[in-house]
Amino acid sequence: MDFRLMGLDSPLLNTIHHMMDLSDDNADAKNFNAPTRTYVRDAKAMAATPADVKEYPQSYVFVIDMPGLKSGDIKVQVEDDNVLIISGERKRDEEKEGGKYLRMERRVGKFMRKFVLPENANTDGISAVCQDGVLTVTVQKLPPPEPKKPKTIEVKIA
Repeated sequence: MDFRLMGLDSPLLNTIHHMMDLSDDNADAKNFNAPTRTYVRDAKAMAATPADVKEYPQSYVFVIDMPGLKSGDIKVQVEDDNVLIISGERKRDEEKEGGKYLRMERRVGKFMRKFVLPENANTDGISAVCQDGVLTVTVQKLPPPEPKKPKTIEVKIA
């Protein structure tokens, strides 16, 4: 059933129509630009991972709280030569026999943050340290380019 035939042509109804897959034309359903499951999962992981970013004269510093994680659970990568990706996974503790949760508030699952690095970031000079549940990633800056000296051309007399 197409809501447009009933005179109900609004963006909200169109979205609901596509979400419920009520379209009579299945070819049109493939053109619908719904986000993929991977995109939604990554967006949730990024939204739930707060970070502080500081700039110093010689470096950029990224600080992220990671309580209870081991260094093996955290991955720091550089993608496309200018995207810093910090990711990992926090797993739920195994339940012991006879115990049950009364409340579960700590976040578990995957986390991820992506940062586009500035042009002067030295991707070869990246270090990461996790201490007391706080991950600190330091990206060194490249030295500023040397100013070009004017070139003097000798004029010859013909």
